[in-house]
Amino acid sequence: LKLVIYTLARKTEIRFVEWKEVEDLEGREPIWRIPKERMKMRRHHLVPLSPQAVEVLLELRKMTGKGQYIVSAPTKTGVISENTMLYAIYRMGYHSRATSHGFRTTASTVLNEQQFNRDWIEMQLAHFDGSVRGIYNAAEWLPGRRDMMRWWGEFVSDTLKKQKRHAA
Repeated sequence: LKLVIYTLARKTEIRFVEWKEVEDLEGREPIWRIPKERMKMRRHHLVPLSPQAVEVLLELRKMTGKGQYIVSAPTKTGVISENTMLYAIYRMGYHSRATSHGFRTTASTVLNEQQFNRDWIEMQLAHFDGSVRGIYNAAEWLPGRRDMMRWWGEFVSDTLKKQKRHAA
């Protein structure tokens, strides 16, 4: 769930992340390269990774780093089931009030309210412009998206820390 929140990727994209797709985890510009075969729109997708996403991936690497998938499981597909994240949300007390996809909606709203470039937001969500502009424009906006996702990661982490303090 943290990876959905910190990357804004869809749960299916997260479920099937292979370690070979994640690059430069301990470097200056960590990135996740999702092949087009796994994307909803059948276009490759680059996901700049915030420090918080990298932290989650480094923890997962300790558990699953020798395998093919970052969230491997003893299932037919070799990864967690399509309902695992939803059931986790239910166990946290958010039954009928939240979904993993809803995190993407929240992020889009917050990032737009913060006046980040809408092209960066839509690209991070892997929403492609089907207009003539979108057909000709192959920009990835990685520097801006990297800054945006760094801000988003800090915003989410700070919000969670504040909620933990108030709950205690």
